[in-house]
Amino acid sequence: MKDLQIRDVKIFKASTPLKKTISDATHTLTEISFIVLRIQLENGVIGESYLLSFQYSPNAIAGALKDAIPHIIGHKVNEMGIVYNKLENLGEYFGNQGINRWAQAAVNIAMWDAWGKTLNQPIHQILGVCKEKVSIYGSGGWISYSIDELIEEVTGYADRGFKAVKIKVGSPKVSTDVERLRLVREAVGDKVDIMMDANQGMDLPSAMKLARAAKELNINWFEEPVNHQNFQAFEILKNQAGISLAMGEREFDTLALKELITRNALDIWQPDILRIGGVEKWRESAALAGSFNLPVLPHYYKDYDVPLLCTIPNGVGAESFDWVDPLIDNPMIIQDGFAKPHELPGWGFNFIDDTLTEIKF
Repeated sequence: MKDLQIRDVKIFKASTPLKKTISDATHTLTEISFIVLRIQLENGVIGESYLLSFQYSPNAIAGALKDAIPHIIGHKVNEMGIVYNKLENLGEYFGNQGINRWAQAAVNIAMWDAWGKTLNQPIHQILGVCKEKVSIYGSGGWISYSIDELIEEVTGYADRGFKAVKIKVGSPKVSTDVERLRLVREAVGDKVDIMMDANQGMDLPSAMKLARAAKELNINWFEEPVNHQNFQAFEILKNQAGISLAMGEREFDTLALKELITRNALDIWQPDILRIGGVEKWRESAALAGSFNLPVLPHYYKDYDVPLLCTIPNGVGAESFDWVDPLIDNPMIIQDGFAKPHELPGWGFNFIDDTLTEIKF
């Protein structure tokens, strides 16, 4: 079993060119960058994971991963639970939520990749398959876009076969958001679903006004309308505006999910696999959502989410950005609004060596 032991870990940075700064209601992004973790086993197998880092705290997350390395060397690659709990205990003093949880998840995802490659099986086949494909929607619609840029993006998604698009809302004036939504509806027609995402950037009165106006435009759901811990606002918005509500990407555990279920104030659960803690924690949260008939549409990581969604009964859709595609050797194929899991072992893709810059300590 020594061949299954982790013998080396390296950390890299990778970036995708960004033509210009983009903004949502709460953040401005100056770069599209990723932290990539590679673990190597004694048998030579390499497992990878990545996390979306933008320009935020690169030294903090790299430092958290560096701190984890000595504690995972020597563990067998299928000891995901043992390693997770070990890192959980080590991180408790300074707090497990935040960068320590991201580090735990990155290690977990890389271990699953190496385990799948060792077994010569894709992740979804190891976990058990419920479905062969899931719907996928095109995401973006940044507030910083001009109208022409916005329409170009959503019609581009529609031309590529996407059946749904999501755009950002939370402009200083609600009327601006309504007009942007109206123009998107005109551009894509009635055969393409439209969702909106405020990234927690609105107060309750503004979110209520927008939700009511959006009814006439047949907007499918409203993501993170207000601060993710403002449970009462979610409850009021759900009861009084009558629009489906989605959230979950900011959560490091299932406390918010439990609270919103109790209040009957959530319609769609959106776990982020890096924030929630990795494969097992993602699936645990999906099972909790499923026990209350809530569908799962995760945040961002389609190359991880599509395989996992195919292993649960309530996995109904994934989010798509193209940012990581130029950096990997096997980008996910999207056809007629659906995506299928990679069929190669592990997660089914690897970062291209030339795109990676090793982070030295």
